[in-house]
Amino acid sequence: MGIPPGGKVGGVVENRIELAIGGMTCASCASRIEKKLNRLTGVTASVNYATETATVSAPSTVSVDDLIETVKKTGYTAEPAPSPFEAATTTNDEARDETRELRDKVVVSALLAVPVIILAMVPAWQFTYWQWLSLTLAAPVVVWGGAAFHRAAWVNLRHGAATMDTLISIGTLAALGWSLWALFFGMAGEPGVRHGFELTLERGAGTDSIYLEVAAGVTVFVLAGRYFEARAKRRAGAALKALADLGAKEVTILRADGQEVTRPVAELRKGDRFVVRPGEKIATDGVVDEGASAVDQSLLTGESVPIEVTPGDPVAGGTVNADGRLVVTATKVGAETQLAHIARLVSQAQSGKAEVQRLADRISGVFVPIVLVLAAGTFGYWWGTGGGLAAAFTAGIAVLIIACPCALGLATPTALLVGTGRGAQRGILIKGPEVLESTRTVDTIVLDKTGTVTTGKLAVVETDGPEELLRYAAAVEAGSEHPIGRAIVAAGPKALPPVTDFRSTPGRGVRGIVEGHEVLVGRAEFTGTEATENLTGHTVVTVAIDQRVRGRLVLADEIRPSSRDAVAELRRLGLRPVLLTGDNTAAAQEVAKAVGITEVIAEVLPADKVDTVKRLQDEGRVVAMVGDGVNDAAALAQADLGLAMGAGTDAAIEAADLTLVRDDLIAAGDAIRLSRRTLRVIKGNLFWALAYNVGALPLAAAGLLNPMIAGAAMALSSVFVVSNSLRLRRFH
Repeated sequence: MGIPPGGKVGGVVENRIELAIGGMTCASCASRIEKKLNRLTGVTASVNYATETATVSAPSTVSVDDLIETVKKTGYTAEPAPSPFEAATTTNDEARDETRELRDKVVVSALLAVPVIILAMVPAWQFTYWQWLSLTLAAPVVVWGGAAFHRAAWVNLRHGAATMDTLISIGTLAALGWSLWALFFGMAGEPGVRHGFELTLERGAGTDSIYLEVAAGVTVFVLAGRYFEARAKRRAGAALKALADLGAKEVTILRADGQEVTRPVAELRKGDRFVVRPGEKIATDGVVDEGASAVDQSLLTGESVPIEVTPGDPVAGGTVNADGRLVVTATKVGAETQLAHIARLVSQAQSGKAEVQRLADRISGVFVPIVLVLAAGTFGYWWGTGGGLAAAFTAGIAVLIIACPCALGLATPTALLVGTGRGAQRGILIKGPEVLESTRTVDTIVLDKTGTVTTGKLAVVETDGPEELLRYAAAVEAGSEHPIGRAIVAAGPKALPPVTDFRSTPGRGVRGIVEGHEVLVGRAEFTGTEATENLTGHTVVTVAIDQRVRGRLVLADEIRPSSRDAVAELRRLGLRPVLLTGDNTAAAQEVAKAVGITEVIAEVLPADKVDTVKRLQDEGRVVAMVGDGVNDAAALAQADLGLAMGAGTDAAIEAADLTLVRDDLIAAGDAIRLSRRTLRVIKGNLFWALAYNVGALPLAAAGLLNPMIAGAAMALSSVFVVSNSLRLRRFH
């Protein structure tokens, strides 16, 4: 791992250090580590729970080992993290689903817990010795299924902290422990014992009751919530993997003796000469030595028009050679390339983006200690007033069980599942619950031009010349692989005349004989005429027939038919649209005018797009960004809300918070409306789940709810949360 030096603060050199953190189970864990690191002299740390990394700015007097030791003392693991591009490259081939183990644990635990819950709730099905079968099924769920909660509770206990894991662990283990005591030493293990539904406790009673269904049910519900959370977290680093995929995997190296050998791209070194054939990706950044061609740079620049290159012109790794053979000398390799630089931009934007902490985790800092004190106080009161050990223990368990955060844990994932399911039907993918918070406050939406407001594909928009001009031009271009040629063929008639004596001059044009006429299609100088007038935002191709220029074809990137309506919808949602593009100002202004956008920022590079989003944020705006190219990926990650067009690059899609699968800008408005609706449902779920806890706790402490009724009430609160979430299915 490299530690690049930063600026100087008070004459001390600052280093930027990345650490991989292990053992975090909730956002409050990240907060604890962050506080511990920030207590070190001169250290500024930001811990990202989603990516499980810590980004630390530290003086040279603080070593990496010092930081790792501090994290370990907090109860977690840490190690130096590889560079973003190295991490993406090394993990890309593994393709291992890190949530598989958790998913399997949820499935197995649920299969074991369901019979336990059914037997406890339906007395008619409670056969002789049913309670022992329940113990056999429930014990593995609590001990094995809930092992992660128990470990986290123990770690937190050793460091004097309490989280929701603490409450889950104590509640489930207490319910299991009481059930074991009642079965082996009380009356619950005798044949013929049935569960009752008495509302209040009787002093001296309780030794015939077991609470295995509560212990198993709570464990399964919370495990399911953690699984959905982990599945969303797993995608947090996928943007860097997608960027690594864009690079070439192999390269044809040209030796000094003229021989060509194919090698893995990692073996390429500065100064090596390599061959790029038509249709191949350029292996790394370099300079063209031989040949001429058109290079599709849309992966890096986002612009649809290929760039003509000749000897001496620079080319970038990851771009695609369209139609000519090139020999390139490598000038930058590995982490020095433009592609790697964009990967770093994405990584920095993600690590600097504050993760939204769940309301349940924020509440836990106060809620959990209060519940523990209340449970202990309830036990002491009942025992001290002559209620007996059994009744006191039962009342204490009732408090813990009624407070178990099952509904709180389900509030976010259930609403997210329903919301994302409905979104998928509408062509919208929501990455995770952390996405939704910013949608409510977004006031500015930045729209990339090419591939977002426009289709990103060239099309013939004007034909200036005789009737046969387009037919002849399309016939000749049918033999070309150039993107401009393909656009001309697409605009021509389906039945094209045959071409003979076809020749292509890379970077200039094509020639052929059509129906006895010599036809040249290409640049003005290729067809033997002076350069035509400049048309803003358009590409002009001249056509000569029998050595006489007969006309021209005008090509442009088409505006999506729905873009104007989409911009109007975004305005109705209270958003201020801004057009952002690497294209020239005149072309950008023309597109903006056509779709109803008044604010335009043009001629920007990928790094400038990130700076533009930061500048808008510094002005106090909450910024959403819509894009589709690799050049948009870092800006999408930096934005408060990133939306990627579904037909865009994987890097843009993975860096974004929302993906518009419909590849239609009108979906951007739908996505924001759905996100805001889902967020409202989550907030409502959290409110009512918390209200249930606050309202029911005093009843449990007063002995007005035995643990069985408490467990049923807890289940009902979960049913309410699920039912409330299902309302999202009606979104349209």
